Amino acid sequence: MSETMRPNAAAQLDDVPDEPSTLVRIMAWVDRWGALFLVLVMVLLSVVAQPEVFLTERNVGNIFRQNSFYAMLALGQFIVIVTAGIDLSVGSTMALAAMTAAVLADAGTFWPIIFLAPFVVGIAVGTINGLGLTKLHMPHPFIMTLGMLFIVRGITNLISGGVPISGLPDEVRFLGADNIPGTTIPVSLVAVVVTYFLVWLFLNHGRQGRHIFAIGGNPQAARVSGVRVDRTLVLAYALCGLLAGFAGLLLAGRTNSGFPAAGTGDELYAIAAVIIGGASFFGGRGTVLGVFAGVLVIGMLRNLLNLSGIPSFWQQVAIGVVIIGVVAFDVFRRRVAAAA
Repeated sequence: MSETMRPNAAAQLDDVPDEPSTLVRIMAWVDRWGALFLVLVMVLLSVVAQPEVFLTERNVGNIFRQNSFYAMLALGQFIVIVTAGIDLSVGSTMALAAMTAAVLADAGTFWPIIFLAPFVVGIAVGTINGLGLTKLHMPHPFIMTLGMLFIVRGITNLISGGVPISGLPDEVRFLGADNIPGTTIPVSLVAVVVTYFLVWLFLNHGRQGRHIFAIGGNPQAARVSGVRVDRTLVLAYALCGLLAGFAGLLLAGRTNSGFPAAGTGDELYAIAAVIIGGASFFGGRGTVLGVFAGVLVIGMLRNLLNLSGIPSFWQQVAIGVVIIGVVAFDVFRRRVAAAA
C-alpha cells in the first residue's frame, strides 16, 4: 500500500511552490524598505557627527526649505521615469518659471498672475517635451529633453538679459521662505506634502496613473490593452513640467529673485533622488513615498557635509557614488528576480 502511494506523494510534492531564496527575500525587503532605511541611517550619522546642530529647529527647517524645490523636481521626474523615460529639462524649466515670476513682479503685475505664471510655463515646456517625443518619434526622451534643456535655458537668459531680477510679492515669499504663523513648520513643506499626497492619489487610484505604470512595465502590452500610449506620455511630461514650474515658484519665493543660472544640474539631483527612492530606470516601478525618502537622503547628506565643513565638491562625488551604487543594485535585483 505504501509503495502505491509514493508516486502520488511525489506528485504532490512537485506541486508545492518553491520557497523564495534568502537572497530573493533580502532583495524584496530592500526594494520595499531600502529608501526609508537610508533615511534612518542618514539621521543617525548626522546626529552622531553633529549632535548639537543637526536636530535644532533652525537646521531641520532649513533642510526642508532648501529641499522643497528639489522635492517637486524629483516628483515630476519620477512620473516620467515610471514610463521608462527621463526629463533633462526640469532644471532649466524651474529657472524659467522663477525668472518669469521675477520679470512679472518687476513689471508690477498683480500677484495672482505672478503666482500662476510658473505653472503655465511648466505645463507648456512639459507638453512640448511630450509632443516632441511622440509626434516627432524621437528614439529616446533623452534627445528631446536635452534639446529643451538648452532652449529653455536660452529663453531664461533672453527674458532676463542674463542678470538676476529680485523683488517678489509677499505672497510668493510666504510660500517659499516663511513658516506657518505661530509654528516652526515651513509653508513650503506643507505644499510639498499636499502635492505628494495628490500625486500619490493620482498614480495609485486614478485611471491615467495606472496607465503611466502600465506603459513603463510594457508599452506594447499597454497599447494592446487599450491604453492611449502617446496621450498618456504627453500627460506624464506635462505633469513633470507642471511640478518643475511649482519648484520654480518655491525657489523664487525662497530667494526673493529669479536668476538665469538657477537649476543648473538640478535635474541630476532629481534623478538621483528618484533612483535612491527605489524607482527603476527600466520603468514601471517606484513609489511616491520612496521619492520623498530619496530627497531626504540627498538633502541630509548635503546638510551633513556642510555642517562638517566638507567642500561642496565632495557632495557631488558622494552623490555620484550613491547613484552608481543604487543603479547597480537595481540591475542586480532584476537579474536575481529573473533567475528566481
